[in-house]
Amino acid sequence: MAGLACAARARELGARPVVFEKGTRPGGSMLLSSGVIWRYRSWGDFRAECPGGDERLQRLVWERLDEAIAWLESLGAPVVAHETGNPRTVGKRFDPAGLTEAVVRRAGEVRLATALGEADGPVVLATGGFQGSRELVARYVAPAAPLRLRANPWSSGDGLRFALARGAVLSVGMDEFYGRNMPDAHFDEADFVRLSQLYGRYSRVFDENGVEFFPGEVSWSETDLVQATARRPGARAWYVLDEPALERRVRDRTVAEMVALAPTAVAPDELPFPAPPGAKVAVRVVAAITHTIGGLRIDDSARVLDRDGRAIDGLYAAGVDAGGISTGGYASGLAAALVLGLIAAEQAS
Repeated sequence: MAGLACAARARELGARPVVFEKGTRPGGSMLLSSGVIWRYRSWGDFRAECPGGDERLQRLVWERLDEAIAWLESLGAPVVAHETGNPRTVGKRFDPAGLTEAVVRRAGEVRLATALGEADGPVVLATGGFQGSRELVARYVAPAAPLRLRANPWSSGDGLRFALARGAVLSVGMDEFYGRNMPDAHFDEADFVRLSQLYGRYSRVFDENGVEFFPGEVSWSETDLVQATARRPGARAWYVLDEPALERRVRDRTVAEMVALAPTAVAPDELPFPAPPGAKVAVRVVAAITHTIGGLRIDDSARVLDRDGRAIDGLYAAGVDAGGISTGGYASGLAAALVLGLIAAEQAS
């Protein structure tokens, strides 16, 4: 999202950008997402949900997203739904493949399977974070156990390394990530959305040793539960559900319908520890990382900052390479990528 939106906007402004795409296809993790681009309905909710985030950057995303979404529509990106399904948020759902195609069409020159290198003129880093690097994830996020990857395989910290070598400084939230608890079995790109086990708030959650490690209230996004799972033995957990929990609804599905898709669902007597009273089914899940939350520190012009808080000449970052926006909670990664991509284009051009 960030790199392609930046290139498309830069071309509108008369620049001649080149997109260096490490992957074998354009779109990054945007192509694999649900396609929902959203913001919190109220500014107060944004701050309350992500209290550790950079308020300047949050304000940019919150104030500019509506016009940015309208810009995507002007490119011909197909809208599937004009609401998010969550009363606390506003935004639109796009068809991911159609969205990618629309932005690629306006981005100009896109060089596939081309690694990040030196370039003449300004450089906008939009490599998608570092969740694809086991070494960096272990260093900053989850040292206890490897996390399963729920994203494209090419976002492995190239932007982070590029900027750090030039004196950049890291944002807050380097130990945080957005992801989902997934069935502890094989899953591929087609399963990223379909198999997400997004009902932890209705479950009792135990680790492999039978320790109920998250007895409190789980957030609506369940990002806090996934991060907590990542720090348990093997980054695994058991969701144990009773009959009322199975009847609850999450968006357009019941919990029972989601459990039915999980290949790791078992009867309570198959748990490796005594089942709690009333248990009807249990699902073994594993923490999977979609994108990192920490990254490079930038200013409100998307310029990468050095240790003294000064902008590094000609170096910008957008998308997940820019860190610290949703620290302490969860906000739309696509929204931040879109807005910062447009800002980077306007500033660099």
